[in-house]
Amino acid sequence: MRHELTRRGFLAASAALAATTALPRLALAQTRPLTLTAQTRVIDVGGRAATVMGLTNEAGRQGLILDPGQRFRVDLTNALDEETIIHWHGQIPPNAQDGVPNLPMSLLQQGEMRSYDYAPMPGTHWMHSHVPVQEMNLLAAPLIVRRPEDLTADRQEVVMFLHDFSFRPAAEVMAEITGGAVHHDMGEVDAPAQNLSGMSGMDHSGMSMPGMTMGGMGSGGMVMDLNDFDFDAYLANDRTLADPEVVTVERRGRVLLRVINAAAATSFWIDTGGVSARLVAVDGHGVEPVAGTRFGLAMAQRLDVEIDLPEAGAFPILALREGARERTGIILASAGAEVRRIDDLAETDSGAFDIDLAQEMLLRAVRAEGDPSLVPRPVDRSHMIMLGGAMQPYLWTINGQVWGSHTPITARSGERVHLTFHNMSMMGHPMHLHGHVFQVVNVNGRSLDGAIRDTVYVPPMTMVTVALDAGEAARWMLHCHHMPHLFTGMMTEFAVSA
Repeated sequence: MRHELTRRGFLAASAALAATTALPRLALAQTRPLTLTAQTRVIDVGGRAATVMGLTNEAGRQGLILDPGQRFRVDLTNALDEETIIHWHGQIPPNAQDGVPNLPMSLLQQGEMRSYDYAPMPGTHWMHSHVPVQEMNLLAAPLIVRRPEDLTADRQEVVMFLHDFSFRPAAEVMAEITGGAVHHDMGEVDAPAQNLSGMSGMDHSGMSMPGMTMGGMGSGGMVMDLNDFDFDAYLANDRTLADPEVVTVERRGRVLLRVINAAAATSFWIDTGGVSARLVAVDGHGVEPVAGTRFGLAMAQRLDVEIDLPEAGAFPILALREGARERTGIILASAGAEVRRIDDLAETDSGAFDIDLAQEMLLRAVRAEGDPSLVPRPVDRSHMIMLGGAMQPYLWTINGQVWGSHTPITARSGERVHLTFHNMSMMGHPMHLHGHVFQVVNVNGRSLDGAIRDTVYVPPMTMVTVALDAGEAARWMLHCHHMPHLFTGMMTEFAVSA
């Protein structure tokens, strides 16, 4: 197939060499592995210097962008003063390259280099440490794999990478959120069993902790817990609205905004400020376009949003913290436009994210070349997965168990499997499965040809069923991507046998 490069496509590709939002574009003729380094770096947060972690490419910027057909050939070096391991979120590498501590590879030691080589899945993805406190300390970065049409489309690509941030050490923040709960080491699979069977349906209405924001939903005296902690700042591309990134765009241009929620414990609403927009992909996979000006995403999820810009001006694209006034964002601005200061607090709270899964139920899969097929076929195996937990004691469970005393969820390679997540807690859980993509096929008893994803958000007191084809025979992690929930053991394994 022949692809002609449009003027705007050429500009977008060229700008990628210089812009952090577009990321450095890498040559198709790859003669050697790319390099990534896990290291510390210093960013400016509200006028204060902050030492954080990062994944730095050979151009000195964060993250990677790959061309169509380019293999993921990467040499990763650990330049931190502690062990680490990186997970390629949304990708399906061989299990040995998946990036989970001791499953099967050990953490990278200080100074160690490890090589990766696999065929990547196209779309908007990301990479992050699978050590929760390191991810909280910004050890994460975009991983964009472009499709052929991305090179020819008459649009400019912009990445918006979101995070929540505290000036306090991540371990200290985690200890405050969890109330000092035990960290369940992902490698300790033989830990003594704990009797947690009563936790999954526990009513923790009215329970709170310092820094926790309450609100959202009431049901039979129970109150939804939206946020565990008030972070010091909320970042878009490492910056706050006190000094936002301003991206130069063409008048009447079209932008493909790739939004990645890398926050540890925050869901966001993306607000285009009234500018016409269409949601065209989630978690790197196409959906039938959904028009709107506000779209939400939970932790670890991604949105691709096409935006048609007016004649000229400055256009804030804001990320609103769920159920709160805090916000961050970037500015799209045509040449010479006046860029005005935006306060990092909105006048009103943003509201809870997708409590009734109204957004999720609008999404319909569009299968493109290179995407998994997941064509309808009979179900070979079904599992009901109960999500539970409480704020006091701070403990979150899957099927009443924590990691280390868990019972694996099993399947055989090639089977069509249905996983039904039933959330009986009063916090939402973004559930992520390693090594697979899945399709949302049922929400609260309503069947649908839903989005293809790798992370599905399950609000309180709801049921979501996803369909998948069991892949490589191996142990694959299945966990909540809310880092304090993961830290206290909200993880199990999807054990696939040959």
